[in-house]
Amino acid sequence: MTDETSDRVDRPGPLLPGRVALVTGAAGGIGAATARLFAEHGAHVVVVDVAAERTTTTVADITAAGGDAEGIIADVLAPEDVARVRDQVLGDHGRLDVLVNNVGHWVRQSPAFVDEDPGFWEELHQVNFVHVLRMTHAFLPSMIELGRGSIINVSSVEGLRGYPAGPVYGAYKAAVVQFTRSLAVQVGSAGVRVNGIAPDVTDSLQVPYDRMVPEDQRHLWPRWVPVGFMGVGRDQARVALFLASDLSAFVTGHTLPTDGGTVAAGGWFRSKRRAGWTNRPIDP
Repeated sequence: MTDETSDRVDRPGPLLPGRVALVTGAAGGIGAATARLFAEHGAHVVVVDVAAERTTTTVADITAAGGDAEGIIADVLAPEDVARVRDQVLGDHGRLDVLVNNVGHWVRQSPAFVDEDPGFWEELHQVNFVHVLRMTHAFLPSMIELGRGSIINVSSVEGLRGYPAGPVYGAYKAAVVQFTRSLAVQVGSAGVRVNGIAPDVTDSLQVPYDRMVPEDQRHLWPRWVPVGFMGVGRDQARVALFLASDLSAFVTGHTLPTDGGTVAAGGWFRSKRRAGWTNRPIDP
């Protein structure tokens, strides 16, 4: 990074001026929040999602706020759609500076592992891991040719800890973490950085905490989460912005737990007990 670039970064204004950034699953939740924040910081944002109506709405919201965005309706689980997105973005803009692989889902509530249909494993595989490989494989050559780029993979805290409610889902999220780490080392000297985030306790389309947690229990957030509150999409987007920008020029290969401290807490919760903490679900 040049001294001129360093000076600009150390005096934050728009952090992504003139960058072309693509966010998958960007029509709602964390993806939409990321797209909006990137646009606020001067990026031209490509909103990629399978949901046509929400994509149109997200793009309209960004442009109405003075940002620059376009929408592409595509299913990133389909190889032909990935190729079409790549060809359109590189054909129109000549490059991609930032790629956010945000798509992911636990698909549906799972029974115990011993009762699962192996076909369900493949569904989880495609939506949580394979699309990350496909999108990265599609755009990485152009980043290497350009000599710069930032790839951000959205994993989950369930890829960093045991997840008894969905061992296969947790395994694929952990695979994203390891892919992020390994690819970062491989392509670092080419000027491409690869990092990730691992969200938890954040209101999203898949986990709508704002609807799931009854009004009479919301006072418990300070006991459940070390920072004391539920996360929203913009909390995740801010960390993605850091990883996309030159502020993180010396950071690669890391997946940051964007979890309000839940991984660090390791199962400990604030309590009315004398010690102030408990590792039991119900205070004795």
